Amino acid sequence: MRRRQTGPGAPGDDNQYRINHQIRIAQILVIGPEGDKLGIMTPDEARAIATEHGLDLVEVAPNAKPPVCRIMDFGKFRYEQAKKAASSKAAKVDLKELRLRPKTDDHDMETMVRKAKGFIAHGDRVRLVMRLRGREQSHAELWLTKMEEIIELFTDCAQVAQPAKIEGKMITATIEPLNSSDKSDKSDKAEKTAAPAES
Repeated sequence: MRRRQTGPGAPGDDNQYRINHQIRIAQILVIGPEGDKLGIMTPDEARAIATEHGLDLVEVAPNAKPPVCRIMDFGKFRYEQAKKAASSKAAKVDLKELRLRPKTDDHDMETMVRKAKGFIAHGDRVRLVMRLRGREQSHAELWLTKMEEIIELFTDCAQVAQPAKIEGKMITATIEPLNSSDKSDKSDKAEKTAAPAES
């Protein structure tokens, strides 16, 4: 039974794996469909075994000596790889940082809120940072209340991931898209590597 050519080199496919007759090296180490090591043999011998099982011979470790090939359902393998990649991408949440001043005027505040809501709509978390200078530091509780009022502007699209709090010379708070609390355990790590975005 001659299988239709798939894998790299097949029309419309730029996959990174060599498969079936694309494997031309003299000797390969073959892994069977159940994960058992079948030993070193020629690609022709391995392809014959793959054909008996109605499967493909796929090169999975081209840099090994000898290269390692596995007998598998290549179409199913590609589907599972694509599914994992999509799941990983969906799980990734960026943390954006927006800086503001205690006395930010109304126009700048509107701009900051609009930018933050854009990040939220994209599925990102937003860390709000209010830096205090000079006498502002002696009225930190006042500006803490101000930060809490700012957070209220996002109740239509976001929820609080980390409440407003005083951290040295600044007040911070983190908000995230609604219904994304299952991702909140990543916040501490993410905040350490967040890229600032000036308002």
